[in-house]
Amino acid sequence: MKMSMGRVGRHLLGLAVAGLALATGGAAFAEAELGQPAPWEWHLQGSASPVMDNIVWFHNFLSVLIIVITLFVLALLVIVVMKFNAKANPVPSRTTHNTLIEVVWTLVPVLILVGIAVPSFRLLFLELDVPKADLTIKATGKQWYWSYAYPDNGKFEFDSLLAQDKQPRLLGVDNEMVVPVNKVIRVQVTGADVIHAFALPAFGVKIDAIPGRLNETWFKATKTGMFYGQCSELCGKDHAFMPIAIRVVNDQEFASWVESAKKKFASGGTSTFASAAGPTQ
Repeated sequence: MKMSMGRVGRHLLGLAVAGLALATGGAAFAEAELGQPAPWEWHLQGSASPVMDNIVWFHNFLSVLIIVITLFVLALLVIVVMKFNAKANPVPSRTTHNTLIEVVWTLVPVLILVGIAVPSFRLLFLELDVPKADLTIKATGKQWYWSYAYPDNGKFEFDSLLAQDKQPRLLGVDNEMVVPVNKVIRVQVTGADVIHAFALPAFGVKIDAIPGRLNETWFKATKTGMFYGQCSELCGKDHAFMPIAIRVVNDQEFASWVESAKKKFASGGTSTFASAAGPTQ
């Protein structure tokens, strides 16, 4: 019996180590895939904002907690099966109550739930409390593309549609949203026709675009490059062809882009429509 229990203990320890490695290693592996989904992806996308940093931490914390609880319950089940079966324990215990055990199995789950609730509420407040913005952008969801307005930079507006000739497939667009790095970007989101959702995994952003209502979210991109998202609310037949592309640049590049964008989009002559460049079915 002792040897058998020893082997079980070693197996459980091995499972615990493997589980912890999977939970913590996922975040490190995600760093290599910034900005877009990866084939056979099972982890969160790499973080490029403070909000997403907190989401990744909370995800890994919950994964470790779940693994520990699962292994603990498994160990209890194995012990009960091996120690309290009819062969090993022919005279069963007639114990009906154990005050200490009942107190423990009441308090411990409460403490675990409190330990989950505190960082959960902190994360919610971080997402919902929009700090003082360095730049405001209005994103309007339409069937089936996005329109972006820059009220702080000359009030120009342009449409962003799926571009068939750009990579990555189904994520490349003709006109990307452009923002400066390390600046607080306030995004005001609404819908022009039906409910859409503005979602960008690398920034930890996901908010509904509802007709007649203006929702607000924010992000602070900490890395330059291209970052992709998609509409995440079923909005019609071309819902899967409504990508979001954000190009993060330095301050000098952003100022240069703004000047060129004012000339390009000021007249509204370059505004495009979904029917003109919609996806090929």
